[in-house]
Amino acid sequence: MITAQQDHWLPWKADAAPTLDSRAPAKKSSVNLPDALVGGIVPLAVLFVWEVLARLEMLPPNWLPAPTVVAKTIYEMAAAGDLWKHVGITAARVALGFLLGASGGTLLGALTGYFPVARKLLDPLLQSLRSVPSIAWVPLFLLWLGIEESSKIALISLGAFFPVYLSLSVAMRHVDPKLLEVGQLYRLSSFEMVGRLILPAVLPEYIVGLRSGLGLAWMFVVAAELLGASRGIGYLMVDGQMTGRAAIILGSVLLFAVCGKTTDWMMSAAGAKLLGHRAR
Repeated sequence: MITAQQDHWLPWKADAAPTLDSRAPAKKSSVNLPDALVGGIVPLAVLFVWEVLARLEMLPPNWLPAPTVVAKTIYEMAAAGDLWKHVGITAARVALGFLLGASGGTLLGALTGYFPVARKLLDPLLQSLRSVPSIAWVPLFLLWLGIEESSKIALISLGAFFPVYLSLSVAMRHVDPKLLEVGQLYRLSSFEMVGRLILPAVLPEYIVGLRSGLGLAWMFVVAAELLGASRGIGYLMVDGQMTGRAAIILGSVLLFAVCGKTTDWMMSAAGAKLLGHRAR
């Protein structure tokens, strides 16, 4: 016989057994910051420390001026109208060089990735040329194309070519064989096989190659403009070196970083739209 005092220990009593909600641990609220804000923490911290050390005169002003001094220099050049001309010239060189290099890399990458004969003939030569330092091509391009725009565009194109070529060629070789078997089962032509099966499969790696090629295009334009340019952001760096103005040199470096990051973000956004749910 169960007494009244023991009744509250019975497991089937609703008021005695704790509910599932009462036993579950309380969820901690978390604040998710956007990636852009998280990525800006370290640069802002570096700029803050740099500004403080410069104001305390712990950094030589002729070597490393304060960020506010660099920003003022950029603003003055922008207000005078000279900055936009230099930025526009450099951006045009990068755009044209990247377009040519990425087109060549796409063509040869698809060729060597899809046809084994083309890969055996061309890939060893291209892989060996990929190991040549960029600066080694400068004398040859200057000899062939002169000091005008052609040599600069050729050097930028070379930088953009190899990442696109390598990513696409390797991605096409690593396509799942089962996809090809499906295409053969449905008797797809070579053109349909590429358009409906292979291209969607290699698109993520191809976009990564395009972003890498675009980044190298910005790196190669620096080398191109440092070796005999009268306009462009690289010319501003040389001018700052010759006149001993560190603020212009640092401002040019900052412009390269901002322009490169902006174009990479644009390429990444376009790639995410193409990939759809696979970009998540």
